[in-house]
Amino acid sequence: MNKRNIHTLSAAGLLVALGIIYGDIGTSPLYVFSAVINGKILDETLILGGLSCIIWTLTLQTTVKYVLLMLNADNKGEGGTFSLLTLVRRQKKWLIFPAMIGGAFLLSDGIITPPITVTSAIEGIRQIPGLETMRQSSVVSIVLTILSGLFIVQQLGTANIGRAFGPVMFVWFSMLAIMGIINIHHDYSVLKAFNPYYAARLLTQYPHGFWILGAIFLCTTGAEALYSDLGHAGKKNIRISWIFVKAALILNYMGQSAYLLTMKGKVFANTELLADKTFSSKFPAAEILENPFYQIMPEWFRIIGIVIATMAAIIASQAMLSGSFTLISEAIRLNVWPKMKIKYPSEEKGQVFIPGLNLLIWAGCVGVVLYFQKSSRMEAAYGLAITLCMITTTLLFAFYLIKKRVKKSLILLFLGVYGTIEISFLIANLEKFPHGGYVTLIIGGILFTIMYVWYRSRKIKNRYVEFVRLEHYIPMIQELSNDKTVARYTTHLVYMTSADNPKEIEHKIIYSILNRKPKRADIYWFVHVDTLDDPYTSEYTVEHIIPNDIIRVEFRLGFRVEQKIQAMMRRVVEDLIANKEVNITSRYESLERNNIAGDWHFIVMEKYLSTDNELPYFERLIMKLYFGIKKYSLSEERSFGLDPSYVHVEKFPLLVSTTRTIPLKRTYKHGEEV
Repeated sequence: MNKRNIHTLSAAGLLVALGIIYGDIGTSPLYVFSAVINGKILDETLILGGLSCIIWTLTLQTTVKYVLLMLNADNKGEGGTFSLLTLVRRQKKWLIFPAMIGGAFLLSDGIITPPITVTSAIEGIRQIPGLETMRQSSVVSIVLTILSGLFIVQQLGTANIGRAFGPVMFVWFSMLAIMGIINIHHDYSVLKAFNPYYAARLLTQYPHGFWILGAIFLCTTGAEALYSDLGHAGKKNIRISWIFVKAALILNYMGQSAYLLTMKGKVFANTELLADKTFSSKFPAAEILENPFYQIMPEWFRIIGIVIATMAAIIASQAMLSGSFTLISEAIRLNVWPKMKIKYPSEEKGQVFIPGLNLLIWAGCVGVVLYFQKSSRMEAAYGLAITLCMITTTLLFAFYLIKKRVKKSLILLFLGVYGTIEISFLIANLEKFPHGGYVTLIIGGILFTIMYVWYRSRKIKNRYVEFVRLEHYIPMIQELSNDKTVARYTTHLVYMTSADNPKEIEHKIIYSILNRKPKRADIYWFVHVDTLDDPYTSEYTVEHIIPNDIIRVEFRLGFRVEQKIQAMMRRVVEDLIANKEVNITSRYESLERNNIAGDWHFIVMEKYLSTDNELPYFERLIMKLYFGIKKYSLSEERSFGLDPSYVHVEKFPLLVSTTRTIPLKRTYKHGEEV
């Protein structure tokens, strides 16, 4: 499948969209209604109100906000929090902070999505005759085995996974629609739920109805991943396939509602709630909750349905995983996340795999499964973090609308509507905090701390980087290059520089060439990488500061482009040789006579925190955390795609502040002249 087929409207693109975009939101019928009715007396207000809330949440939050509006905020086909940031960050510098909050909590929610979807599906096995008494430890073992297998196949790339999973998800959504349709006959009054009056009645008249929004919100938790996965399938494929997906979801929710209306007056509860003495005394006639999702299936089909649900739940994890890979790859290029090895499984646009992140999320998922054990406990932790992500996305999108010169009244309308909806969801979800919501907030807080430390430390370092005018040192560098009393270090000496201005260079590089150990070379190359807001730009410029002596190369690379600097330099040199702009032949006489190319050497400057500093306490803490995190991140040379055999790493102190004058007084021995 080529790039065109994935991102333009096509059957192949629609299949990929089904396979990797809708897993999370598509499996929500497994647990949403169970969460809504758990511990409550079934009546029309609860059931029709819950269904109406679901329909309008999917319409306003997923369809209007994300599918119709947010997908327009694409950065050359890429979506997600950080892609949106690159479109608006020039307007206000502080927008980096809501973007980091949104990114951290989206990743946090991604860690709990695989456990809850897979566990919900596997627990359905207990509804198969003979397996009702299956131990929870057995369920946990099956869940961990399935999740581990899913993480192993990530290295194949989302396009291949999408092609494999697409047909399964088509079967899944078709099953959702059919199961819903054949159950609506139980009570056609479910059609009244399209009237938002029933949603309003639930929230305002039902006892503690507002707090039910915490369960309702679960139906739209995959919407943020939908936007993040834009680059994996394309805008048109997502919009067209969503029509089918939304119809299937609503039909299934209607079928569940119609079934539940036949049981008005009953009180349902999961086994955990039934064990609560306060609840048991209040509702002595309460029954164990049988998931309405499975109850609407004919008994002869239930085993098949559970198998399909399990497969869909496995695939559901894919949406968050692919979104997480996209998110962190962009965060790395924007310097708000530690550098990690990024792989590109294919040449197709948007395909990315991060082994380190894959391992990190797998470990988080295992921890969540072992900690919560049951899907009913995970529901309490699910959704709280993603509301914070959605709020930050709303804020960033408002600035995008300002950039596009949309009418102020429409921007205020957008902020008013979605600010009210999402803050309401956030408040309702706060009830989950003591019951497990703290887990995702703690994880999100840790992830945000890593992002903030990485971002803030770069600001601290940049504040103290000393740049000098290169022209002042050109004569000395030329003299060194021609000084045969100094042993030649290499023919071509390459330094990576952060100087945006081609007329400037870091003082530490000059010190490395002239002072630390004089490095005599025939040609000095200064290479600068400018990471652009555009995702896929790949350009370079060359400035011959002194022809055949000092050359500056500037790469202009999009934030999704892999920075293989050594390979790129090889391409640049080939172009320069073809244009007769440079002579790379070795300057050693014996090698020069045989026209042998000279050797290359890359110098990477690595900082460490000197004890000779007096940073304020908070900044000193930030820098210590930064260097602690850096030990586990990708090294500078590997992040630039440099072969270690060609690289020399030079450590230098980060003297971010001079110490105060040390009070020392010289004394003299008796009889010694002063």
